[in-house]
Amino acid sequence: MPSLRITPTIAIDESEIEERFVQSSGPGGQNVNKVATAVQLRFDVAASRALPEGLKPKIAKLAGRRMTAEGMLVIDARRFRTQERNRADARDRLIELIRRAATPVIRRIATRPTLASKTRRLDGKKRRAETKRGRGGRVDHD
Repeated sequence: MPSLRITPTIAIDESEIEERFVQSSGPGGQNVNKVATAVQLRFDVAASRALPEGLKPKIAKLAGRRMTAEGMLVIDARRFRTQERNRADARDRLIELIRRAATPVIRRIATRPTLASKTRRLDGKKRRAETKRGRGGRVDHD
């Protein structure tokens, strides 16, 4: 069975992805009311065997309103005029969402400012204060 490669360690089986084609609003000319070009991609995150358990809550958080209460991720793609391009767009958006969730968050290590950076900051503030103080005087008009 073909699979959709997400990361080197994560691949989703095609059978886990359900695609439905519906009529799209927007561009399409005379075809817009006849051809089902919009794609509704559904992926059951909660039941997926391809995803590690720790990744599922991250995907749910990133997905927001696109995730149903049952753990189903729904992606609507209706940006393009053809079914093929909308299908590719929906899959690309699914891959991007899972990759973003799989990327570990790098926490910033808090450091204290150096003495030199404190001095530079204070020097800058003093220069700015001098500039503003120079503006305070009255100007005589002849």
